[in-house]
Amino acid sequence: MRRTSTGLRTLVAISALALALSPVLTLEAGASGGGNTSLVPVAQGFSPASIPGAVVFGTTPPSTPEQVSFILDERNQQQLEFSVESGVRNYLSVSQFAQYYGQSQYNINELTTYLSKFGITSDVYPDGVDVSTTGTAGQYDAALSVQQNQYHAPGFPGHNGTWNVPAQTFHGASSAPELPYQLAQFVLAVLGLTNYGPFASQSIHSDTAVSKPQKGSSSACLALTGLPNACNTPATFESNYGLSSLESSNAGAGQTIGIVTLAALDPGAPQYFWQNVLGQTNTGRAVTVDNVDGGPGAPSDAAGTGETDLDVEQSGGVAPGANVVVYQSPNTDGGFADAFFTAASQNIAGSVSSSWGESETIIAAAVAAGEETPAYLSAFDEAFLELAAQGQATFVSAGDAAAYDASDDLGTTNLSVDAPGDSPYVTSAGGTTLPWSGTLTGPDGNATVQVTQQRAWGWDYLWQPVATINGATLAPTAESLVVGGGGGLSVNENTPIYQYGVSGVNSYQDVEYLTPTDYSNQYGISEPTAWNFNATPSVQRGGGRGRAEPDLSADADPESGYLLYSPSFAQAGGAVLEGGWGGTSFVAPQLNGSAAVIDATLGHRVGFWNPSIYNFATSWNSPFTTLNQAGTSNDNLFFTGNPGTVYNEATGLGVPNLAALARDFSH
Repeated sequence: MRRTSTGLRTLVAISALALALSPVLTLEAGASGGGNTSLVPVAQGFSPASIPGAVVFGTTPPSTPEQVSFILDERNQQQLEFSVESGVRNYLSVSQFAQYYGQSQYNINELTTYLSKFGITSDVYPDGVDVSTTGTAGQYDAALSVQQNQYHAPGFPGHNGTWNVPAQTFHGASSAPELPYQLAQFVLAVLGLTNYGPFASQSIHSDTAVSKPQKGSSSACLALTGLPNACNTPATFESNYGLSSLESSNAGAGQTIGIVTLAALDPGAPQYFWQNVLGQTNTGRAVTVDNVDGGPGAPSDAAGTGETDLDVEQSGGVAPGANVVVYQSPNTDGGFADAFFTAASQNIAGSVSSSWGESETIIAAAVAAGEETPAYLSAFDEAFLELAAQGQATFVSAGDAAAYDASDDLGTTNLSVDAPGDSPYVTSAGGTTLPWSGTLTGPDGNATVQVTQQRAWGWDYLWQPVATINGATLAPTAESLVVGGGGGLSVNENTPIYQYGVSGVNSYQDVEYLTPTDYSNQYGISEPTAWNFNATPSVQRGGGRGRAEPDLSADADPESGYLLYSPSFAQAGGAVLEGGWGGTSFVAPQLNGSAAVIDATLGHRVGFWNPSIYNFATSWNSPFTTLNQAGTSNDNLFFTGNPGTVYNEATGLGVPNLAALARDFSH
């Protein structure tokens, strides 16, 4: 939760000079070694207490090498938040950002000096916000007054085309880290005291159990996937969402796209996809890999390399003239945050995207266990604030478990949205289904599927056909296919300024197929673990507070999905070129590429989209088509259309006309 005050909303913009002269928190001389040296807990990253099934089996050997990041409070943060939510007019350089918002050099020196006494080495990012350190478990235990243990957590099998979560052996702190009082006053969070990989890819594959490839079919896509319209390419996205008029063989020239990811890129995969699958002839672009915090290791299908491949393929396919920088880090909280801070501190990419996340509920479980604080999310918010202040647009996928994001990573059945897509300082990318029709085949027969118009992505339209072909009843089929575009209201992040007064943001309509039941305190919080099913829910009204996501949407349903080339698929015996891929993982990098095309067309960075697009959407000539039909043919398994409003929690502002959006950005 952002540490904001109610007075934030009434602040007025202040000048750069005033920011530069504002008070700076500093320590008294000798604070690290004298004065008030009482220890104070500070926020840590992902906690072992919130990991289902995690079991301690010993203490972490003191010699274990570790990388831990200290995220510092941004100074003048209320002004920064106000500026970003209202729309930044004059972009800062990294050095200017550090001058206005980074911690003072005195404070940074005090922290690094303190850590050096324990043998820990520090690398301070140019923004004065992220201090990346290296040491051993024993050194961090002593410096932070913690005891790290060894844990084992069971894996969770993927379902309905989602990625498996592998079993993991990892280390983690059994209590919150502590620092001397004077240091704790400006350290927001300590990330990296566990090497557990909590983040999941937001890509999903069509279920081959119900859509089998039809060998020998005259349709290449049917032969590949068993689905008639699931072999789309970036050109399909461009045509569907109005970008084609801005496209050329060198669209996006002069721009750089940033991809933040937690699995290694297959070397050469995007170039092969662009040249041999898309037929693009521009071979002069650069694809650069930046291994943050040592990188995620070798390409691995199990670790999610396919996600990284698709992010680069889709963003670069939309913007064939743009260079791409891949910021790939270990799948840890510290690695993920450092990757965003690296993209910000380099300030090379005009737009950045990421397609990894976790539910807000799993974060709440760690908070309830007393081993994490809401400041954990603020650490990511600080990176996004810096990106926005520097004119770097950021796009993050909204998730693929529909309105029930926690059903994927924690197994609870409450309404939940995805983080970090819940941040007010990113553009959250939601999902739709394109029109398609076809026949599913199973052991108990065939069933016809027909989607007649673009709708919010929710697999309720597949429930009855899948039950039919499997000879199953409807309720368990529905409860096993909780898949669709993420969306809803955050319980961690406040409603941002740009969503104030936008109709539909905090009032919604819903269709409650699945009513959460069987509440349990298993994870330190009281959350449901089962559903009651209603096959014919009526449209109801509701309301709430908090940041609403997604912001906008595009096709993400694998049934009307995309081609993906990933050599790592061969590790699991799969074909290296597959159709039927989808997920909001595709939408975020496609919008990233679109931003590069728009920036190149206009000749300057557009920056963080949200303040502008919400303004455009409320104008008389909106560049968005709102998907506002209410009912069970347009929902993400809970939220549906909101007739007469600008926004709904199933698809956000709707689907964009990107050429019209570029026109509006030019004014």
